[in-house]
Amino acid sequence: MLHIQPFTFNALAENTYVVFDDTRECVIIDPGCYDREEKAELAEFIDSEKLVVKYLLNTHGHVDHVLGNAFVKDKYKVPLLIHEDDAATLRSVSVYAPMYGFQNYQPSEADQFLKEGDSVTFGHSSLKVLFLPGHAPGHIGFYEATEKIILSGDVLFDSSIGRTDLPGGNFQTLMHSIQKKMFLLPDETVVFPGHGPTTTIGKEKVSNPFCALSLS
Repeated sequence: MLHIQPFTFNALAENTYVVFDDTRECVIIDPGCYDREEKAELAEFIDSEKLVVKYLLNTHGHVDHVLGNAFVKDKYKVPLLIHEDDAATLRSVSVYAPMYGFQNYQPSEADQFLKEGDSVTFGHSSLKVLFLPGHAPGHIGFYEATEKIILSGDVLFDSSIGRTDLPGGNFQTLMHSIQKKMFLLPDETVVFPGHGPTTTIGKEKVSNPFCALSLS
């Protein structure tokens, strides 16, 4: 059984996730922890649960999702996995992070690249990679079919969608990712987004004002 522990970090209220199973092996997805207190909160949870970190995963490379990359890589000695098409997005954070108030941002580099259909395995669990561009050129999500969950970053939110006005964003591409990829998942699939509360595929299909297939 998968356990998902969310944290909300940094001034942009980004959702960081620790995903683990009964073996206590885990992955950290999109560590947005920036200041000392946030990093301590993440580390204290991992210590208290006696977790073993296997991978650091990024859904995409925007600043709010990668602020803790260097901290996690250094503390847990794990590789950073991201889609190759977002490697440049990650590298660019060093240029603009100070404009968002993150003067002490520490850059990180990807160690391995993920692509559509890959699986990230830890413990007895496996997350399937879905390629979901539109918000960022190499955006990916992590799907577990048996438990019907997807950790989808900034693609689909509760009654909203990811913005497409940043470099590499494209509205039509995002709509394709949502309607032709995410909306093909079972309606009961729980969406763990990069910001805000969880939702379900079924709810967003019928009521999301930006991308619903049929408004109720």
